[in-house]
Amino acid sequence: MRCDNYCPRCGEIEESVTHAIFECHPALQVWSLSATPTSPGLFPVASVYTNMDYLFWRKNNIIAPDQGRDPYPWIIWYIWKTRNDKLFRGIDRDPLELVRYAESECQAWFNANETMPPHVQATNNDANQVLSFGNICLLDGSWTASGRFSGCGWVWMDSREDIQLMGTRNFTRCDSVLHSEVEALRWAMENMLQHSPCQSFGTDCKELIAMINEPQEWPRFATELEKIETLQICFPDFKITHVP
Repeated sequence: MRCDNYCPRCGEIEESVTHAIFECHPALQVWSLSATPTSPGLFPVASVYTNMDYLFWRKNNIIAPDQGRDPYPWIIWYIWKTRNDKLFRGIDRDPLELVRYAESECQAWFNANETMPPHVQATNNDANQVLSFGNICLLDGSWTASGRFSGCGWVWMDSREDIQLMGTRNFTRCDSVLHSEVEALRWAMENMLQHSPCQSFGTDCKELIAMINEPQEWPRFATELEKIETLQICFPDFKITHVP
Protein backbone atom coordinates (compact mmCIF):
# COMPACT_ATOMS: atom_id res chain seq x y z
CA MET A 1 0.00 0.00 0.00
CA ARG A 2 1.42 3.37 -1.00
CA CYS A 3 2.08 5.66 1.92
CA ASP A 4 2.78 9.40 1.80
CA ASN A 5 5.02 10.40 4.69
CA TYR A 6 4.66 14.16 4.36
CA CYS A 7 3.23 16.27 7.19
CA PRO A 8 -0.38 17.26 6.40
CA ARG A 9 -0.11 20.48 8.40
CA CYS A 10 3.16 22.08 7.35
CA GLY A 11 4.17 20.05 4.30
CA GLU A 12 7.39 18.66 5.80
CA ILE A 13 8.63 15.83 3.53
CA GLU A 14 9.15 13.32 6.35
CA GLU A 15 6.65 13.28 9.23
CA SER A 16 7.88 11.47 12.35
CA VAL A 17 6.28 11.15 15.77
CA THR A 18 8.65 13.81 17.09
CA HIS A 19 7.76 16.15 14.25
CA ALA A 20 3.99 15.64 14.60
CA ILE A 21 3.87 16.15 18.38
CA PHE A 22 6.74 18.54 19.08
CA GLU A 23 8.25 20.16 15.96
CA CYS A 24 5.43 21.00 13.55
CA HIS A 25 4.54 24.70 13.68
CA PRO A 26 0.96 24.22 15.00
CA ALA A 27 2.29 21.85 17.68
CA LEU A 28 4.95 24.40 18.68
CA GLN A 29 2.20 27.00 19.04
CA VAL A 30 0.26 24.70 21.34
CA TRP A 31 3.26 24.08 23.61
CA SER A 32 4.03 27.82 23.70
CA LEU A 33 0.45 28.59 24.79
CA SER A 34 0.36 25.85 27.43
CA ALA A 35 1.62 26.13 31.01
CA THR A 36 4.54 23.81 30.21
CA PRO A 37 7.81 25.81 30.19
CA THR A 38 9.52 25.86 26.77
CA SER A 39 13.02 26.97 25.86
CA PRO A 40 15.16 26.62 22.68
CA GLY A 41 17.52 23.67 23.03
CA LEU A 42 15.72 22.44 26.15
CA PHE A 43 12.13 21.68 25.12
CA PRO A 44 10.91 20.76 22.60
CA VAL A 45 13.89 19.21 20.79
CA ALA A 46 14.37 16.70 17.96
CA SER A 47 14.26 13.63 20.22
CA VAL A 48 11.01 12.11 21.43
CA TYR A 49 12.84 10.46 24.34
CA THR A 50 14.41 13.73 25.50
CA ASN A 51 11.06 15.48 25.23
CA MET A 52 9.23 12.83 27.26
CA ASP A 53 12.04 12.79 29.83
CA TYR A 54 11.57 16.54 30.15
CA LEU A 55 7.78 16.27 30.57
CA PHE A 56 7.92 13.43 33.07
CA TRP A 57 10.73 14.66 35.31
CA ARG A 58 13.01 17.59 34.42
CA LYS A 59 10.34 20.28 34.06
CA ASN A 60 9.32 19.66 37.70
CA ASN A 61 12.62 21.26 38.71
CA ILE A 62 11.56 24.40 36.82
CA ILE A 63 7.91 24.65 37.81
CA ALA A 64 6.26 23.02 40.81
CA PRO A 65 3.75 20.32 39.74
CA ASP A 66 0.17 21.10 40.77
CA GLN A 67 -0.53 17.88 42.66
CA GLY A 68 0.27 15.94 39.50
CA ARG A 69 -2.51 17.69 37.54
CA ASP A 70 -0.37 18.45 34.53
CA PRO A 71 -2.38 18.44 31.29
CA TYR A 72 0.53 17.46 29.02
CA PRO A 73 -0.85 13.91 28.33
CA TRP A 74 -4.08 15.51 27.12
CA ILE A 75 -2.16 18.11 25.10
CA ILE A 76 -0.22 15.34 23.31
CA TRP A 77 -3.46 13.45 22.63
CA TYR A 78 -5.29 16.46 21.19
CA ILE A 79 -2.29 17.51 19.07
CA TRP A 80 -2.54 14.05 17.50
CA LYS A 81 -6.31 14.29 17.07
CA THR A 82 -6.09 17.72 15.41
CA ARG A 83 -3.38 16.34 13.11
CA ASN A 84 -5.83 13.62 12.04
CA ASP A 85 -8.64 16.17 11.65
CA LYS A 86 -6.43 18.08 9.22
CA LEU A 87 -5.39 14.96 7.29
CA PHE A 88 -8.74 13.18 7.02
CA ARG A 89 -11.29 16.00 7.27
CA GLY A 90 -9.42 19.12 6.18
CA ILE A 91 -10.24 20.88 9.49
CA ASP A 92 -7.80 23.29 11.14
CA ARG A 93 -8.06 23.71 14.92
CA ASP A 94 -7.09 26.84 16.82
CA PRO A 95 -4.03 26.11 19.06
CA LEU A 96 -5.38 28.17 21.97
CA GLU A 97 -8.72 26.34 21.78
CA LEU A 98 -6.84 23.03 21.85
CA VAL A 99 -4.90 24.04 24.98
CA ARG A 100 -8.04 25.20 26.80
CA TYR A 101 -9.91 22.02 25.88
CA ALA A 102 -7.03 19.80 27.00
CA GLU A 103 -6.88 21.65 30.33
CA SER A 104 -10.62 21.27 30.88
CA GLU A 105 -10.51 17.55 30.04
CA CYS A 106 -7.61 17.10 32.46
CA GLN A 107 -9.55 18.83 35.24
CA ALA A 108 -12.70 16.82 34.45
CA TRP A 109 -10.73 13.56 34.65
CA PHE A 110 -9.35 14.40 38.10
CA ASN A 111 -12.77 15.59 39.30
CA ALA A 112 -14.40 12.34 38.16
CA ASN A 113 -11.76 10.21 39.89
CA GLU A 114 -11.68 11.97 43.22
CA THR A 115 -12.91 9.92 46.15
CA MET A 116 -16.55 10.67 46.79
CA PRO A 117 -17.20 12.11 50.27
CA PRO A 118 -19.29 9.91 52.56
CA HIS A 119 -23.01 10.60 52.40
CA VAL A 120 -24.29 12.73 55.25
CA GLN A 121 -27.00 10.93 57.17
CA ALA A 122 -30.40 12.09 55.97
CA THR A 123 -32.36 14.33 58.32
CA ASN A 124 -35.94 13.62 59.31
CA ASN A 125 -37.10 16.26 56.84
CA ASP A 126 -35.34 14.42 54.03
CA ALA A 127 -36.93 11.13 55.09
CA ASN A 128 -40.37 12.67 55.17
CA GLN A 129 -39.83 14.15 51.73
CA VAL A 130 -38.90 10.75 50.30
CA LEU A 131 -41.97 9.13 51.86
CA SER A 132 -44.19 11.71 50.16
CA PHE A 133 -42.89 10.90 46.67
CA GLY A 134 -45.33 9.34 44.23
CA ASN A 135 -45.25 8.52 40.53
CA ILE A 136 -41.45 8.59 40.47
CA CYS A 137 -38.75 6.40 38.98
CA LEU A 138 -35.89 5.82 41.43
CA LEU A 139 -32.59 4.80 39.84
CA ASP A 140 -29.06 3.92 40.79
CA GLY A 141 -25.77 2.82 39.24
CA SER A 142 -23.30 0.24 40.52
CA TRP A 143 -19.54 0.40 39.88
CA THR A 144 -16.33 -1.01 41.34
CA ALA A 145 -12.81 -0.40 40.08
CA SER A 146 -11.95 -4.12 40.13
CA GLY A 147 -15.17 -5.46 38.61
CA ARG A 148 -15.56 -6.57 35.00
CA PHE A 149 -19.08 -5.17 34.84
CA SER A 150 -21.06 -2.13 35.91
CA GLY A 151 -24.74 -2.32 36.78
CA CYS A 152 -27.84 -0.16 37.01
CA GLY A 153 -31.39 -0.47 38.20
CA TRP A 154 -34.65 1.45 38.50
CA VAL A 155 -38.01 1.11 40.19
CA TRP A 156 -41.22 2.94 39.29
CA MET A 157 -43.71 3.79 42.04
CA ASP A 158 -47.16 5.05 41.11
CA SER A 159 -49.04 7.98 42.71
CA ARG A 160 -49.97 5.76 45.69
CA GLU A 161 -46.28 4.87 46.13
CA ASP A 162 -46.93 1.27 45.12
CA ILE A 163 -44.17 -0.39 43.10
CA GLN A 164 -45.42 -1.11 39.59
CA LEU A 165 -42.29 -1.97 37.61
CA MET A 166 -38.58 -2.45 38.17
CA GLY A 167 -35.56 -3.38 36.12
CA THR A 168 -31.88 -4.28 36.54
CA ARG A 169 -29.10 -4.96 34.06
CA ASN A 170 -25.32 -5.13 33.80
CA PHE A 171 -22.91 -4.04 31.09
CA THR A 172 -19.16 -3.84 30.48
CA ARG A 173 -17.60 -1.74 33.25
CA CYS A 174 -17.77 2.02 32.66
CA ASP A 175 -14.83 4.40 33.09
CA SER A 176 -16.07 5.69 36.44
CA VAL A 177 -18.92 5.51 38.95
CA LEU A 178 -20.39 8.68 37.43
CA HIS A 179 -20.57 7.02 34.02
CA SER A 180 -22.64 4.20 35.55
CA GLU A 181 -25.01 6.76 37.13
CA VAL A 182 -25.52 8.45 33.75
CA GLU A 183 -26.14 5.08 32.12
CA ALA A 184 -28.70 4.24 34.82
CA LEU A 185 -30.61 7.47 34.10
CA ARG A 186 -30.54 6.92 30.34
CA TRP A 187 -31.87 3.37 30.65
CA ALA A 188 -34.55 4.39 33.17
CA MET A 189 -35.76 7.20 30.88
CA GLU A 190 -36.02 4.83 27.92
CA ASN A 191 -38.08 2.38 30.00
CA MET A 192 -40.40 5.06 31.36
CA LEU A 193 -41.10 6.22 27.80
CA GLN A 194 -42.10 2.69 26.84
CA HIS A 195 -43.93 1.45 29.91
CA SER A 196 -45.28 4.30 32.06
CA PRO A 197 -46.44 7.95 32.13
CA CYS A 198 -43.79 8.78 34.77
CA GLN A 199 -41.72 11.94 34.13
CA SER A 200 -40.02 12.32 37.54
CA PHE A 201 -36.75 10.63 38.46
CA GLY A 202 -34.92 10.27 41.74
CA THR A 203 -31.21 9.65 42.37
CA ASP A 204 -28.85 9.71 45.33
CA CYS A 205 -26.07 11.13 43.12
CA LYS A 206 -25.89 14.93 43.36
CA GLU A 207 -23.21 15.02 40.65
CA LEU A 208 -25.68 13.46 38.19
CA ILE A 209 -28.18 16.25 38.87
CA ALA A 210 -25.41 18.83 38.37
CA MET A 211 -24.59 17.24 35.01
CA ILE A 212 -28.19 17.51 33.84
CA ASN A 213 -28.48 21.14 34.96
CA GLU A 214 -25.12 22.30 33.58
CA PRO A 215 -23.91 19.81 30.94
CA GLN A 216 -21.35 22.28 29.54
CA GLU A 217 -19.41 22.00 32.82
CA TRP A 218 -18.82 18.27 32.25
CA PRO A 219 -17.02 18.01 28.87
CA ARG A 220 -15.80 14.49 29.61
CA PHE A 221 -19.42 13.29 29.62
CA ALA A 222 -20.49 15.19 26.49
CA THR A 223 -21.44 12.10 24.47
CA GLU A 224 -23.47 10.54 27.30
CA LEU A 225 -25.22 13.82 28.16
CA GLU A 226 -26.21 14.38 24.52
CA LYS A 227 -28.20 11.13 24.70
CA ILE A 228 -29.89 12.32 27.91
CA GLU A 229 -30.77 15.68 26.33
CA THR A 230 -32.31 13.89 23.34
CA LEU A 231 -34.48 11.77 25.64
CA GLN A 232 -35.51 14.83 27.67
CA ILE A 233 -37.29 16.23 24.63
CA CYS A 234 -39.78 13.35 24.97
CA PHE A 235 -40.64 14.37 28.57
CA PRO A 236 -42.67 17.64 28.59
CA ASP A 237 -42.36 17.84 32.41
CA PHE A 238 -39.01 16.16 33.09
CA LYS A 239 -37.79 16.39 36.70
CA ILE A 240 -34.85 14.85 38.54
CA THR A 241 -34.68 15.02 42.32
CA HIS A 242 -32.02 14.20 44.90
CA VAL A 243 -33.16 11.31 47.09
CA PRO A 244 -30.74 10.67 50.00
